[in-house]
Amino acid sequence: MCPNLFWRSMREIVIAIGMVALAVVLLAVGVILRKDHSFRSQHIAENRRMRQDKIHCAAAQDREERRKKRIKN
Repeated sequence: MCPNLFWRSMREIVIAIGMVALAVVLLAVGVILRKDHSFRSQHIAENRRMRQDKIHCAAAQDREERRKKRIKN
């Protein structure tokens, strides 16, 4: 392996690790600055707009469809 190629790939690895570290730090700062110190829920059922549009998670929609089919039969 050429020494120049080795240092170039090491530099790219260090840059990638630095970018990931920066993202983690920015996420941590975002959590610290929030009032409740936590992330918002990412679950569909807890999103007000989704509930208004009657959109549920796949498991809930599947359960509803199975109930409907059982009632019809």
